Amino acid sequence: MIVWLNGTHGAGKTTTSALVRQLIPDSRVFDAEKVGETLMDITPGLPWTGNFQHWPPWRPLVVETARRVLDYTGGTLVMPMTVLVEEYWREISSGLAEHAIPVRHFVLHADQDTLRGRIEGDKVMGPSPFRLQYLEPYAEAARTWLHAEAEVVDTTHLTPEQAAARIAEAVKG
Repeated sequence: MIVWLNGTHGAGKTTTSALVRQLIPDSRVFDAEKVGETLMDITPGLPWTGNFQHWPPWRPLVVETARRVLDYTGGTLVMPMTVLVEEYWREISSGLAEHAIPVRHFVLHADQDTLRGRIEGDKVMGPSPFRLQYLEPYAEAARTWLHAEAEVVDTTHLTPEQAAARIAEAVKG
């Protein structure tokens, strides 16, 4: 099984995924961003698109990597990864379905002011124009398709521990 934690930057995906892993037996965290980083390391570089998710190899490589890890280890993969392009989510989710991998898709949501405050006040990454530029695309995806495709966990007034507990309870229940 895959527990996919979607949502934009500042929603708490990375922190929550580590906590969910502790609450779901036999689970591991797989950050699909690492697949993108691998593609970014190719020399000479792939044609620039502004985001590795736009590279056609990224999506099937995410599916194949998740499938191979699950074939090897079993259990559950907790995957914190923002996917705001509906076509890309469909490609990934249908690819996983072709391999009969069940997916529980959660969106960690917070209001725009909360997200902006979290990004601007991030003690590890610092304020990030890159992360801030995804606030409006997230809001658009949430309005048009994303919230209908997932279980929404509003993290605006939740601690990461509370969000993780809700997700783990939903998965185990």
